[in-house]
Amino acid sequence: MSRLILAGALLAFSIPALAGSFAGTSAGASSAGSSASSGSTSGDDKVVEQAREDAASFVASEGRIRGAQLEAALRHLRERDPAARKASDMELARAILAR
Repeated sequence: MSRLILAGALLAFSIPALAGSFAGTSAGASSAGSSASSGSTSGDDKVVEQAREDAASFVASEGRIRGAQLEAALRHLRERDPAARKASDMELARAILAR
């Protein structure tokens, strides 16, 4: 149980970083955690946005349905963020949906 709480706490701190680094902001405000150029941020947004439906299927099926777009987004996030490398696929899928 404490492991689950720890994972939840880590995820709570990681979601804003993941959202700021990879998902951008919907209102166009700048993110303190984002240092990428606008061109690369747009690419990040596209990969993550395209994975939303796959992420929803993955979460709803408790990990049994793994779409190609989700796999690409997971790989993309882990390549660019050390916190994402430590997160489970389920945590990242939920972070994609939470943005």
